[in-house]
Amino acid sequence: MSDWKLVTTGLRFPEGPIALANGDVLVVEIERGTLTRVSPDGTKTVVGDTKGGPNGAAMGPDGKVYVCNNGGFIWTEVDGQLFPGNEPPDYIGGRIQSVDLNTGTVSDVYTAYNGRGLRGPNDIVFDAHGGFYFTDLGKGHDHTVDRGAVYYGRTDGSPLVQVVAPLDHPNGCGLSPDGKWLYVCETLTGRVWGWEIASPGVIKPSDAMFAAPSGGTLIGSLPGYELIDSMAVDSDGNLCLATLVKGCITVLSPKGQILRQVAPPKFDPLVTNICFGGPDLRTAYVTVSACGELWSCDWPVPGAKLNFLNT
Repeated sequence: MSDWKLVTTGLRFPEGPIALANGDVLVVEIERGTLTRVSPDGTKTVVGDTKGGPNGAAMGPDGKVYVCNNGGFIWTEVDGQLFPGNEPPDYIGGRIQSVDLNTGTVSDVYTAYNGRGLRGPNDIVFDAHGGFYFTDLGKGHDHTVDRGAVYYGRTDGSPLVQVVAPLDHPNGCGLSPDGKWLYVCETLTGRVWGWEIASPGVIKPSDAMFAAPSGGTLIGSLPGYELIDSMAVDSDGNLCLATLVKGCITVLSPKGQILRQVAPPKFDPLVTNICFGGPDLRTAYVTVSACGELWSCDWPVPGAKLNFLNT
């Protein structure tokens, strides 16, 4: 890996990067509660004020950005680095929001499933049919923690479908390049699960002996104390996993083999997400979150093209 470039600094815990065709990158600033545009020269412009804790983000078929809002965290700042914690006193509840890039209008799309409020939506990916899968990681408390789930929704707010539950801290999610597999990583277990998709929002049962809830197949796990945050998928179908503690991107094959680990030049234990951009999708953008930075570098394999994102 070569040609690392510091794109910008001073972000308040960036996540959810989206690389646009004009060279800009959208990121959420979780602690600040905004969706923010970062220009190639590092200039930052607030696009929308989501409040709470905007997390994963994806471009929808209507040109709006759909944001997983986790509702907010208690924050700790140590030596200029930000660290998220438990549910805060001003928690606004979990929700899926849309952000109009032209007007900055923020609208709630989902706030509950079957009458139960969403707890901590985290990451989101659109399929070719215009629907989206998203993880609800849940929230932590002093002595308890929520169990998580994966849901399938649509931009018109049609009733949510619960795809998989329960999971332990489901975080990053992605689709295989052919759209036939859904991948989800669990942060604290360091595991990546996969489900074959039968139809939009419906997964096929698995006959695996050790399966996740609803029949998931264990794709792989990371060694030692390495936790997984969000993910992107490359055009070869490999899973590019933002790896916490070690502060790197781990590239995992669909068969569970660790191919390589790549770290930004500046160590940060909270490398949280990656996306691909540029005309050939060979530029990786990486959120380095505790210190509030966005980095880019050349990537040996093009990223998989995302549905509804004109790159």
